Amino acid sequence: MNKDSLDLAAKMDHGKTSVCVLDASTYVGFWILKGLLNRGYFVHAAIRKNGENEIEKQIKEMEKVEEKLEVFHVDVLDYQSILVALKDCCALFCCLDSPDGYDDKMVDLEVRGAINVVEACAQTDSIEKIVFSSSLTAAIWREDISSVKDVDERSWSNQDFCRKMKLWYALAKTLSEQAAWALAMDRMLCMVCINAGLVLGPAVTQQNPRSTMFYLKGAAQMYENGVLAFVDVSFLADVHILAFEDRSTSGRYFCFNQIVNTQEETVKLAKSLSPLISLPTRYECQESEVYAERLKAKKLNKLVEALPVS
Repeated sequence: MNKDSLDLAAKMDHGKTSVCVLDASTYVGFWILKGLLNRGYFVHAAIRKNGENEIEKQIKEMEKVEEKLEVFHVDVLDYQSILVALKDCCALFCCLDSPDGYDDKMVDLEVRGAINVVEACAQTDSIEKIVFSSSLTAAIWREDISSVKDVDERSWSNQDFCRKMKLWYALAKTLSEQAAWALAMDRMLCMVCINAGLVLGPAVTQQNPRSTMFYLKGAAQMYENGVLAFVDVSFLADVHILAFEDRSTSGRYFCFNQIVNTQEETVKLAKSLSPLISLPTRYECQESEVYAERLKAKKLNKLVEALPVS
């Protein structure tokens, strides 16, 4: 274990490590928040002013009983409000997601928010690492995806293709991640990015319906090209936290549990997302075609070797 890891372990032992989750009221952000509290961290839950949702209500109730939880209201376009939430934190978990869905205007807002958040981190004395939550949709969309053998962390979605197909969610995740990387490198910040598959988990259809549906735009093409994948939100949260705790992590990490490449698996996925996605009555699997898997996650596999088997 190197000196940095020992220093971090010492902080954790004394219960003094504070981290920030922004936006903690997103579906993924909330699960990261719970995972951090379970591990004994002090957490600044930064909540965007989007109107109170069910998750935000849960966080406010948690604040009443959790001594290590403090809630902050932020506007990602208001630089100073971000700085207040980051005060004395050694890490930021950045989980930007639009509760109102995605269009061309929302793409611009998410990019500007990502830039503000990373710049705010650069202006603090305490932030040691940013764990940026992104999406596989920032890597899988292009004209010639069917001709690509492997899609891994070096891959990026083509902006022009996303605009042409109106894949606004994918475009937002691509541009915001690229903007965050450019600024983090310019400011010499330590950043790691987790590119998640379609997020599944408890109450996901109630608490994360819009992002789920926008992720699935073009699902048939993803399926046929072997790049439709999903991830359990609990596992995803663990990976985010592990990426922070492991000082050797760097770059992007594709994060998914399974690639959906058979008709039977697509039916199971659709059933898990009911009533967001509905199947015709008496639906039966008829085709036996299996599509080639193109997504590779070697970096993730190496990282999660440290996770306990559940």
